[in-house]
Amino acid sequence: MLQDRPYMRDGYERRRTSILTWLVSLIVAVFLIQMVVERLPGMRTNLELDLGLSSLSLRAGHFWTLVTYGFLHDTGNLLQLLGYVLVIYFAGREILPILGARRFAGFYLAALVVGGLAFTAVHWQQAALLTGSSAAVSALIILYACFFPNREITLLLFFILPVSIKPKYVAYGLIALDVCGFVFYEMLGAPSPLGAAHSAHLGGMAAGWVYFRYLHEASWGLPQGRAEIELPKWMKQRSTAKVASTGAPFSVNIGDKGHLRAEVDRILDKINSDGFGSLSPSEKKVLDDARDLIGRR
Repeated sequence: MLQDRPYMRDGYERRRTSILTWLVSLIVAVFLIQMVVERLPGMRTNLELDLGLSSLSLRAGHFWTLVTYGFLHDTGNLLQLLGYVLVIYFAGREILPILGARRFAGFYLAALVVGGLAFTAVHWQQAALLTGSSAAVSALIILYACFFPNREITLLLFFILPVSIKPKYVAYGLIALDVCGFVFYEMLGAPSPLGAAHSAHLGGMAAGWVYFRYLHEASWGLPQGRAEIELPKWMKQRSTAKVASTGAPFSVNIGDKGHLRAEVDRILDKINSDGFGSLSPSEKKVLDDARDLIGRR
């Protein structure tokens, strides 16, 4: 019946603004604020010094700069900001349904923190200042390549020439560039021709790989069903215990096709809002039963 469908109920939760929209909007808004602050006469506030990351800021106890630096960008380099925003949007819209909004936000912020810590560890004795979302962007690229290593994507080289390439090769190329830049320039204290904080990039990349390799459960929403890399046994045991201890037992009577259809609608709405990893084993079984039922038609 129509009344069984979630979107026909009075208390049905309307579609919320995507976390990607909030994230991109925040980055652009901070960029505009930076431009206004820099150009207003008499303004003594320097957002880069107040919110940017350096070893001096951490020594002063300004630990929030491990996150805030990722929302500041060079106002003289609009092309860099545009590139970051495009990567966040296009990679994020593929990763977001897998992780869910909360895990995606946590992953993004964690990548900023790890990249910031890597940068300050390398420049602890220097007054180097770090701004920009490059660490989180690097983490998203690596995570995207881990989820979809062989998916063909088309990149506009120099925003003109279209080039088709697999994500895993993009990841390999970026890793090679940043490793070379880190070893031959940043470690030696020489300015990099790429003008990049390679240590922050490598920290973000490491965060993306560690998340996929050790923290992402195989049942959290890969389209193919299971991840290629299994979790360690000790993590599987802890994850199982956590699922078993949360919430009341959930069971669904799938004998009635109308009830099954309504239940599938509810589960799909839950996946859309919280990600596949939020489903209980019983809810995953309902989806499997529905798929088998459709396959027999």
